[in-house]
Amino acid sequence: MNSILYYPGCGVADQARSMETAARGALGALGWEMEEMERWNCCGTVYSLATDDLMRHVGPARILARVQDAGHEHLLTLCSMCYSTLKRSERFLTEERDRLDRVNAFLDDEPDYTGGVRVVHLLELVRDEIGYEAVEEAVQRPLSGLKVSPYYGCTLTRPRAVGVDDPERPRVLEDLLLALGAEPVSSPQGVECCGAYLTASAPEVARRRAGAIARAAARGGADLMVTSCPLCQYNLDTRQGEAPGASAHAVPSLYFTQLLALALGADPAVDEQVIDPRPVLAARGLAVEVKA
Repeated sequence: MNSILYYPGCGVADQARSMETAARGALGALGWEMEEMERWNCCGTVYSLATDDLMRHVGPARILARVQDAGHEHLLTLCSMCYSTLKRSERFLTEERDRLDRVNAFLDDEPDYTGGVRVVHLLELVRDEIGYEAVEEAVQRPLSGLKVSPYYGCTLTRPRAVGVDDPERPRVLEDLLLALGAEPVSSPQGVECCGAYLTASAPEVARRRAGAIARAAARGGADLMVTSCPLCQYNLDTRQGEAPGASAHAVPSLYFTQLLALALGADPAVDEQVIDPRPVLAARGLAVEVKA
């Protein structure tokens, strides 16, 4: 059994437990184990664009220092926002020694971070280490006939220097879906913003964005959407369900880990959602139950 150190992050550890449960089951079926960090803190969530805002990098540096101190070179993430924040901070801090020295001064009794930890998203691990051929061979319940619209959002592929794929024409989710037997449905809204944190300050914006994303997926014939971000999932599910006329074009959404687990015969951890994905799955012969 292969093992990789894993950073949950606040969203996955709280409202997106289903994403993690499904990931553990799916990776177990592929011969991999997620080893959660003994101590971790919030990554900061939003990467600071100000070059002199070093305090915003203390949180990521603390995480990376602990990874390094534990003797690991790789850190696995599930949430695309955590992935982007940690990877961008690692690059930013190690580009100039002065930045790293100044941030290390704030780590108190933590070991200094010297650089070199590689932040890896689960989609990268599947694509680059495990391989789609191995995934296809491990499939127990092919997702045949299921039409899925990949939703990448903003942080999984942007900026180009740290994204897991081409920001304009990504393929990583499509290729995974093909390995699982599903039919990817392209959408012009697949790389557009869901409204992100405006869901808190201006929920009507998130409703409009979620509605536009769902309508585009529906026009392409998608049965459901798939994403890798807890915030995107919240907007695609909850805010879409609140959008005007949502019932006429509602498209359920799941984490990519849930479809991966479903196809590999593991627990997909489908929870109760505003827009229930179970009828769509059952119609394709992929019935699942919500566990108490």
